[in-house]
Order: sequence, then C-alpha cells, then structure tokens
Amino acid sequence: MISYLKGIVAGIQTIGNRVVLTLEVNGLGYDLQVPQRLVQQLPDSGGVAQIFTHLQIREEIPFLYGFASPAERDLFRQLLTVSGIGAASAIALLDTLELPDLVQAIIAANTQVLIQAPGVGKKTAERICLELKSKLIEWRKSAGFFVATGGPAAGILEEVQMTLFALGYTAHEVSHALHVVSEDIGLPKDAYVEDWIKQAIAHLSSSEQVGY
Repeated sequence: MISYLKGIVAGIQTIGNRVVLTLEVNGLGYDLQVPQRLVQQLPDSGGVAQIFTHLQIREEIPFLYGFASPAERDLFRQLLTVSGIGAASAIALLDTLELPDLVQAIIAANTQVLIQAPGVGKKTAERICLELKSKLIEWRKSAGFFVATGGPAAGILEEVQMTLFALGYTAHEVSHALHVVSEDIGLPKDAYVEDWIKQAIAHLSSSEQVGY
C-alpha cells in the first residue's frame, strides 16, 4: 500500500473532467487523479509536494488518487463504500465543499447541499447520508472535526441554502458566505431567513467585485 508520495510537481493536466497531477519521485513519474481544489494548494512546477494516496485496481489496471491530507483521503474511501458512488462522484463531492462542511452535510442529512456536486442526484445523496451518517459521527471525532457553531439555525438553513443555490452560487461560495455573515457580521442564528439571504448576497456580491 502506498500511503503517500513526496516529490517534484512535474505537470498538471486536465483530461475530460479529470485533473491529473504528475509527481516525480526518485526519477519516476507518477500520475495521480486529484481534486481540483488540491491544485490550488500545490507549489509551482518544480516545487516539492507531499500527496496522500489511494490505490485502486479496476479490471487489473491500477489507478492512483491523490489528496491534500490523510483525512481527505479517508473520507474519499468512506464515500467509495456507498453503493453507486465511484471515484468520480467522490472527488466531485470533495471539490464541492470544504471537508468539515461535507462531513457535516452528511451527518445532518442535508441532501440539498450534496446534490450540488456534479453527478450526485437526490437518491444518491440520501444513500450517502443513510450509509455514512453514523460512521462519520465517530470518524469526525478521531479526525479532529467539530461542528461549526455559526450559520443559520437548522430549521432555516436549508431554505437559505436553496435560495442562494437558485441564484447560481456554488455550495462552496454559500458555505463561506454564511460563515462570514455569522462570524464577522454577527447575525443571530435565529434571524429571519430574508436577513440571512440579504446579508449573504451582500457579501457574495462584494466578493465578486474584488475577484473572490
């Protein structure tokens, strides 16, 4: 089992909807499929990176997947245990949400957030929550993740998210905006839905203007 590879970033290419990182380790080039989010964390070509890996054998052909942390790789493996979830869908989920937000969405059975990931439909999202909720409650403790205290109250969170999704914002943008509105602006958890939406849009609009 290859736990991780540490080497030189030799190249990054997009093949269809896959992002492939070529990492040179001791004169050998390894191709790893990685989340798009990881690319943003890598050094420039020629820099050294440590990538945590998962090896999968399909029809006797080995495939290497790379991740920024052991926790991200472990959640990828958890997702693969769900019926109907392949590597592409698992990576799409990891790219759609920050790791703590993805874990919390599954535990809270927030399928509306999960279906924002390309290729993940409502039934698949429901299956992910059903099969992984109890596992991730325990895993989250060992992985060091804690439930964020900010954001709208549970009773209004889904309505706020759905409105913002309908306006074209991504799950990552919405999650970040609600965190900012909660932590920086200090909007109460039980404020009106309209107030959460208004403040989130104001933040998202200002972020667009500064190129966020």
